[in-house]
Amino acid sequence: MPQVRANNIDIAYENFGRDGDPAVLLIMGFSGQLTLWPVSFCEGLAALGYRVIRFDNRDVGLSTHLAHLGAPDIAGLMATLMSGGKAVAPYSLDDMAADAAGLLDALGIASAHIVGASMGGMIAQLFAINHPEKTKTLVSIMSTTGRRDLPPAKPEAMAALMTQPASTSREDRIAAAINTWRTIGSPGYPATDAELRAGAERDIDRAAYDPAGVARQMAAIVAADPRNERLAGVRVPTLVIHGVDDPLVPAEGGKDTAASVPGAELALIPGMGHDFTEALAPVYLERIGGFIRKHG
Repeated sequence: MPQVRANNIDIAYENFGRDGDPAVLLIMGFSGQLTLWPVSFCEGLAALGYRVIRFDNRDVGLSTHLAHLGAPDIAGLMATLMSGGKAVAPYSLDDMAADAAGLLDALGIASAHIVGASMGGMIAQLFAINHPEKTKTLVSIMSTTGRRDLPPAKPEAMAALMTQPASTSREDRIAAAINTWRTIGSPGYPATDAELRAGAERDIDRAAYDPAGVARQMAAIVAADPRNERLAGVRVPTLVIHGVDDPLVPAEGGKDTAASVPGAELALIPGMGHDFTEALAPVYLERIGGFIRKHG
């Protein structure tokens, strides 16, 4: 898989479509590798005439893992916030947005349609805020502004996301991944058992197990300031997509995102949870493909 050097890290990425077509940059969420973007969705956007780029964020997949930064104390960071203090993470979501901007620079792409999911939606929002000249449109999926008073995740969803596997064995890691996706997944667009297992096997076999790396990503989320005021300055066409049945980031997070960006469109999808199943891929393709064609 190709890599480029950007923002002082190596970023693994993959292309769909022709190099000369308008670019769509896909930014995945917490602990997720680029492979979570369905190939059918990527190929569908490419068939509409776009160069689609998906990539591994820092600390996951085949991009640089910043082991020298150590493992942050997530509970301590949250306690600091709850006591009114300022949490400090090994790096910030703004740093991760700079990674994405650096990837475009390294590929010789002046601007792109920016699409992010979950934590990737937070990064995409900051990309549009910090790099407006590189942003054609913004799509924020199953994400939030980070406002502290928004409804939290359901306890079972957060537990599934944060609980470590029973052991580091391949089978225990597969079982933990399947349990997570079953817990936070879309009741109206469920993945098959075979799809869940194949996806877990693919990602577990692709990259080494690095719980400290994903903890550093979580620290960046926890320490991030709310983005509402900064989002008020976004001037590109913006689409917010959110599942009505999302147990991890409740729909109020999407509603608040859309309300914070002037002129943003909001698409609430009944039956959608917090995942990218093959059943959902046509929904994403219709919504996002139609949006960027309208504004591209």
